[in-house]
Amino acid sequence: MTIKIILVGGGGREDALGRLIIQSGSSLVTVMANQNPSLAAISSRVIKIDENNPLSVIPDILNEKPDLVYIGPDGILDTDLADKLTANGVRVASPTRKAFQIESSKAYMRSLMKRYSIPGQVPFYLLDDAYDVETVLDTPGKEFAIKPVGLTGGKGVKVMGDQLPDKKSALTYARSILRKDKKVLLEEKIIGHEFSLQAFTDGIRIIPMPIAQDYKRAYEGDLGPNTGGMGSISDANHSLPFLSEQASSTALKIMKKVMESMEGEGNIFKGVLYGQFMQSRNNIYMIEMNGRFADPEGMNVLSIFKGDISDVLYGIADGNLSSVKDVRFLEKATVLKYIVPKGYGENPLPGKLKIDLAGLPEDISVYYSSVNGSLDEFEMTSSRALAILARGRTIEEASEMVETNLYRVHGEYHVRHDIGSSSLMKKKMYM
Repeated sequence: MTIKIILVGGGGREDALGRLIIQSGSSLVTVMANQNPSLAAISSRVIKIDENNPLSVIPDILNEKPDLVYIGPDGILDTDLADKLTANGVRVASPTRKAFQIESSKAYMRSLMKRYSIPGQVPFYLLDDAYDVETVLDTPGKEFAIKPVGLTGGKGVKVMGDQLPDKKSALTYARSILRKDKKVLLEEKIIGHEFSLQAFTDGIRIIPMPIAQDYKRAYEGDLGPNTGGMGSISDANHSLPFLSEQASSTALKIMKKVMESMEGEGNIFKGVLYGQFMQSRNNIYMIEMNGRFADPEGMNVLSIFKGDISDVLYGIADGNLSSVKDVRFLEKATVLKYIVPKGYGENPLPGKLKIDLAGLPEDISVYYSSVNGSLDEFEMTSSRALAILARGRTIEEASEMVETNLYRVHGEYHVRHDIGSSSLMKKKMYM
C-alpha cells in the first residue's frame, strides 16, 4: 500500500521536500495558499489553505486520511494545526505549537538557555520600557541587534552599525517595536561568520545535516536591506572553508542541550530544528533557534539528501529516529541564488517570468517558491520566486554553474550574482 503524505506549504523548501517524498515512493497531497506549479505537478491533489484561517483546512486534511502530515511554514506552525491534527489521530512530523515557541518566542528561547546554562548565550535584555531601552543603548562601547520577540519572516532584525547607523535610529526602531509588541529584545552585537545547522529530531535523538550559510542582504557585497534570504551555500565537506574544525560539533552540542532542556520540561520538540550561529574569534554563539527547514538553506541540504525521506518523517513523528538507518548527504558543494522581484526587500514589483527548462543539467535544480502559474511561465508575488541551485566540486564551481544557467530565466527580476563567487569567498576567508 502506498503511503500518503500531506505536505503543508507552497514555497521552495516544500518543493524540495515534496520531490524527495515522491522519490521515496509515497504519494503526495499538498496544502498551500499559492499554486506552486512544481508541487502541483507532483501532487495527487492540491488543497487551498486560507493563511488567515489555517485551521479551516482541517476537515479537508482529515478527509484525505493521510498516513502522515508535515507542516513547513513558520506562520502555520505558530497555530494549533499540528496539535488539532494529532488530537484527531493524525501522525504529524512537525512540532506542537508549544514546542514551536523555540522560534516563535525569542523570549522563551533566551530564557530557556539562561535557565539551563546552555553554552553559546548572547548577552541580552528583554525590555518593556523605552527608558530602559535608552539606558541599555547608552552602554559604552557596545552595539546591539534589535529584535521583535515574535516571528518576522527573517526581516525584523536590525543591527547597529549596519541597518541602524546611530543610537538615535536604534532607539527609534526599538520604540516602534515596543509600541507594536509591548516588548523588545536587545542582544549584544556579535562579529564573525554566521552559519546555519539544521537537524532532524524526534525529541530525543538528533541527526545533523550539512552546515550552510544564508545571504540575507538584498544587494551585492552584503549591502542593502535584510530580506528573507537571497541565496545560500554549502560545501562538499559539509562545513564551510572559513569555519573552525570545531564549529559543527560545538553548534550541534548547543542544539542537543536546547532539545534536552525542552524534553526535561515536558515540551518535546519533534521535527526539524535549525540553529543560526555566529563564529566569533573566541566562541560559537547561538543567534536564533528555529523549528523548521531554513529558507533557503533547507534546499541546499535537501538537494544532496540520499535516503528515504518518508522513513525519516515517520521516525520523527513516531519518536523513533533510531530505526532510520539510511540518512546520507552527497559530498558536493551547493550554491543557491534566488530570483526575486525587482525592489524586493523594500518595494517589490511583481511581474511575469518565463523559464526554459530544456536540457537542464543533472546538477542544476530549479525550485519554485512564491509563484502562481505553470512550470515554464508564472507570476511572481511580492516574495521570492525561483531558486536556481547547482551542485559542484567546490562552492565557486557551483556558483558559476548557476550563473551559466541564468540565461534560461526571461523577464524583469533581481538576483545576487556574487553569492558563492571566488571574490566573495576570498573576502570571507580574511574577515
